Amino acid sequence: MKTICWAATLLATVGLCLPQCVVAAAGGPSPTVVDVRLSEGGILVGQVVDTAGGPQNAVPVVLRSGQQDLGAAKTDANGYFAFSGIRGGIYHLQASQGRGTFRVWAPGTAPPSAQQGALVVDGEDAVRSQLKCCLVNPWLLAGIVAAAVAIPVAIHNSDGKHKSVPVTPSQ
Repeated sequence: MKTICWAATLLATVGLCLPQCVVAAAGGPSPTVVDVRLSEGGILVGQVVDTAGGPQNAVPVVLRSGQQDLGAAKTDANGYFAFSGIRGGIYHLQASQGRGTFRVWAPGTAPPSAQQGALVVDGEDAVRSQLKCCLVNPWLLAGIVAAAVAIPVAIHNSDGKHKSVPVTPSQ
């Protein structure tokens, strides 16, 4: 019974030591797919902005379908880019530090909720990757493991030091 209690305490401690965002990051974020409608002639228009919403000038943007690169473009002074000759389907846009997954619709077929263009926020991947970089640090990982072992041991040892003293009611 003590082994089960100790194991449960250890697992709970490890779970508390790892924040929820670390556990979620380990599985990898699932991409959000945004509906975008193509302009006449199969033109996919988009904009690259920074995390504050400012347009990004001269940022390379790559258009992919699956693992295949379909084209590359650079943003103009207002952060806009365009790809022509695109058909409906699922596409990935990759900027220097941002990316997006888009369901592109041919003109006249897009749902009412579809956007006029693709928006890529440059800098989102850098923010996410800071946490992953911290987890690569061996000293941080050693500290988490040491805490996961030391805390349950300390709790277990402190339980044996305090003995219950029966209290009698006073009259």
